[in-house]
Amino acid sequence: MYSVGLTGGIASGKSTVADLFAKQGVTIIDADVIAREVILPGESAYDSIVAYFGNNIVGNDQLIDRAKLRQIIFNNPEKRIWLEKLLHPVIRHRMIACSLKASSPYCIHVIPLLIETLPHPEINRILVVDVSVETQIKRLKIRDNLDKDMIENMLQAQISRKERLAHADDIIVNEGDLVTLADAVEKLHEKYLRLARG
Repeated sequence: MYSVGLTGGIASGKSTVADLFAKQGVTIIDADVIAREVILPGESAYDSIVAYFGNNIVGNDQLIDRAKLRQIIFNNPEKRIWLEKLLHPVIRHRMIACSLKASSPYCIHVIPLLIETLPHPEINRILVVDVSVETQIKRLKIRDNLDKDMIENMLQAQISRKERLAHADDIIVNEGDLVTLADAVEKLHEKYLRLARG
């Protein structure tokens, strides 16, 4: 299966771009969606996370409170690294399994930390959704209602924009409107269909 890794900084618009590819009939395999699945009760990662972080991150519904967990890991880099080491191999294994079942000519793997977790031999091309840091901050304030310190910690946890772009095979600049974005996705879709056909 020809696979494109879609990545970008936080609040760059990865989900919007993925949705536009989905409208073209492309199978989308989203690491964030799988990350939510693998921490559900009954999953092996659930018990490990609760044992490490304590019962206070579990809500009344027995689900891990992702907002609490996020607050902890973005204020404690060593705890974030521990969680990433636990979850990344599990998520990657499940993503590869999903790609083997994909019905479209190629699939999109949405992986926010794609560059940080290289190598990814299952990925044929890297597509970066790019925006300025100023745009990221503005969107995070509006979207997630986060304070300045939390936003700063989240941005610091990711690699630099320059390094991310250095790994890109393709780039979508997401500073314009949805029509412009859809046009960029359509052009890349045609390109990826040609590449998938070999």
